Amino acid sequence: MKIGFFKGVLIMNLCIFEDNGYTKLLPLTYLRPVYDLRCGINTIREKIVRAYPGLPVSLLCRDYLKEVLKEDNPGLRINYLPEDRYLFVNGRVLFEDNLKKSINLESEGVYLQDNSVIAAVVKGDNLKPIRRKLGQPLEREDFKGLPVHGVKAKQLDYTWDFIHHNSGQIKEDFKVLSRGGIIAGGVYEGVSILERSNIYIAEDAQVKPGVILDAENGPIFIDKGAKVLPNATIIGPAFVGAGSTVKVGAKIYEGSSFGEVCKVGGEVEESIIHSYSNKQHDGFLGHAYLGQWVNLGAGTNNSDLKNNYGTVKVPVNGKIIDSGSMFVGATIGDHSKTGINTMLNTGTVIGVFSNVFGAEFPPKFIPSFSWGGAEGFIEHEFDKAVASARCVLERRDKEITPQMARLYRHVFEMTEPQREALNF
Repeated sequence: MKIGFFKGVLIMNLCIFEDNGYTKLLPLTYLRPVYDLRCGINTIREKIVRAYPGLPVSLLCRDYLKEVLKEDNPGLRINYLPEDRYLFVNGRVLFEDNLKKSINLESEGVYLQDNSVIAAVVKGDNLKPIRRKLGQPLEREDFKGLPVHGVKAKQLDYTWDFIHHNSGQIKEDFKVLSRGGIIAGGVYEGVSILERSNIYIAEDAQVKPGVILDAENGPIFIDKGAKVLPNATIIGPAFVGAGSTVKVGAKIYEGSSFGEVCKVGGEVEESIIHSYSNKQHDGFLGHAYLGQWVNLGAGTNNSDLKNNYGTVKVPVNGKIIDSGSMFVGATIGDHSKTGINTMLNTGTVIGVFSNVFGAEFPPKFIPSFSWGGAEGFIEHEFDKAVASARCVLERRDKEITPQMARLYRHVFEMTEPQREALNF
């Protein structure tokens, strides 16, 4: 069997895997592996790969995601482990230097936190049980027989964990990327910059007159081709992704990350918008996570704090989980939309391909492929849902490939019991 070499030295191969913890991060993980979620400036996968530059990378995912993941990552090995030495890293782990220092690449072993596999070094015959599980989440028993080491790591168990860590991760990513004080884009006269050394404005980015960039308490990273329109305020730590637009007069508070090609306006606080999503009108978004291709209608507001200041309870996999946090907003899956003036309660979860509208608060859990509001829901017909998505993607010069269409169909069928349980 072929063994990897780097500059003539036998090396480890890096493999990022999913475990069953992805189920607690639905609906955000219906259409992507957990490690492709964003926290801070970068995705989890990008942070892990960055920690081991030069190592060949393999990705393990649920079998139904494999075709689309291959399409999006040509040249990468997906659910394929041909080599003889691997470092496995859990795709729910925020990989930082202290964790890297705890892992010995020279010796086989599994690194656990509360019986959850954080990482493992595996060679030779010990790879056989893992190869038998390709296309399925890996668990503790798949690494049995290896020496066990305890380790401390930041593991993301629920969507609100992403929000909790987002400010710190923006700071950490900003430090690693080492671009503070670089102003390469266009900054117009009349822009107010606080703590220039804590700000990066990339090539082709534009920051228009009247904008306030306040980086006194955390960095601000404005990526290539992004636009910040007049009179917007951004308070760091904050990230504005490539090609994204912060609208006129927007109020962006600390702990907010917007991925590529988003349009963001109104008031946003401690929220993550993965990429290619729009919240461009007035309205409040707080302690929330939006997937891709989400659109919030004008005046959409989500509550992130209960009137009694109690901890927020969130529907997760058919159970109500106490988040232990006073601040939890909405989680909205890919391709979902809200109508104008939609109100969302604390801890609301909306699945993928749903359309929510109406004057009153809808339920806190809305299954994927739902259509309606407080007065009731019907099923969002698959063909109509995909037709709408196709229009949205075409506006961004994207297309729905056959692989994507099969993935959407699979998720539609997989989530049907949730809709049946609510009698629609």
